[in-house]
Amino acid sequence: MATTMHAPTLASDLLMQIGPLEIRNTMLMAWMGMALLTLLAVLVARTKYKRVPGRFQAAAELIIEGVFGLADSVLQDKKLTRRVFPVVATFFLYILVSNWMGILPGVGSITVEHAGKAVPLFRSLAADVNTTLAFSLISVIMTQALGIATIGILPYVRKYIVMPWEKPYGIGMFVGLLELIGEFARLISFAFRLFGNIFAGEVLLVVIFYLAPYIVPIPFLGMELFVGVIQALVFTMLTLVFLKMAVTAHSDPSHA
Repeated sequence: MATTMHAPTLASDLLMQIGPLEIRNTMLMAWMGMALLTLLAVLVARTKYKRVPGRFQAAAELIIEGVFGLADSVLQDKKLTRRVFPVVATFFLYILVSNWMGILPGVGSITVEHAGKAVPLFRSLAADVNTTLAFSLISVIMTQALGIATIGILPYVRKYIVMPWEKPYGIGMFVGLLELIGEFARLISFAFRLFGNIFAGEVLLVVIFYLAPYIVPIPFLGMELFVGVIQALVFTMLTLVFLKMAVTAHSDPSHA
């Protein structure tokens, strides 16, 4: 094991293989993120939700109430917000924690030998496009399923398939086709927006540490903390907006 700055690659690095299971450096970060969130959840549960909260419970309540308020301000439906809140909050917290863990000391710099070359032991989770694509698939599939469950399968399909003899006569069919294409484009935009920003941050930090390893990188680390929050917020907001669109029929005046 060694400690040195490692130039980030587009693909995650293989650390070991146990049968058909490949252990990659981004997977280690994923497990660490899940372990951290699980630990925080256990610590919050141990507070027993006191009526007069301590600092830790108050901070946890502030975060949860903030995410819930954000979701409700977009969806404007308390029942729907409670229904999707667990998934939406998980998106926000998991992406935020994984982004922040990506700038911890040792991430990208602690390397191990594998197949005759040095590879980073840890790497930012969202710097692997497979991870961001998985997030996108979960978001899009959940959106479609909730839309069908809310307004019915036929009204939902009619948002994309409009017969040319129905109003607005031809234009509706063209708009429906564009919306259908947009559903597939959403997968790509979701995945590569998050991946591109985090990967670019990795490259920037590596370059800065090579050019000026002391003091100078500190403002850029702060910027990466800010970018981590923004990316988690953007992904969550877009998921909420698309959820709102999915549960709104074309005949609903608010759809406009």
